[in-house]
Amino acid sequence: MSAALLTAAVLSLVGLLVSFALGFLADSQELVLQHATLAIFVTLIMLLAYSMIMFYLIGKVRAIKDAVEEADLETDAVARASAVRPPVFKLGSVAMAVTMVTAVIGGGVDTNVIPAGFHLMLGVLAILANGVALRAVVAAFNESNRIVDEVNRLLGVE
Repeated sequence: MSAALLTAAVLSLVGLLVSFALGFLADSQELVLQHATLAIFVTLIMLLAYSMIMFYLIGKVRAIKDAVEEADLETDAVARASAVRPPVFKLGSVAMAVTMVTAVIGGGVDTNVIPAGFHLMLGVLAILANGVALRAVVAAFNESNRIVDEVNRLLGVE
């Protein structure tokens, strides 16, 4: 499951980069339409990916907590697993918000209400925010997998 979520997050970041390039190089209405279509699709994929990543981490902590409580293990695994969530939740929420605002502002650029430079700046921020959030997701998944392995060892599960 974590591989699928990570793949979705990576693909959304790649899609944002491609959409950025299309928008930056757009010199015809056809390319602007391709940019807008791809940007909307990628924004939706990114929103889905980060929402599911957050729910996955909530479920992972719950599973660790249940295993520790049922076996009455002496470990701080639950606290450590809970500690991996806040960076992902904060950075993922910022990435989602900046990406959504960028998409909405893009409509204003298309109607000549908002300057293209502002949309460009938000696009760069959205890409950076998604890159930082993706890095936090990778770190959280790695740490939570280490914790699960530790709990499984304590339980005697191979």
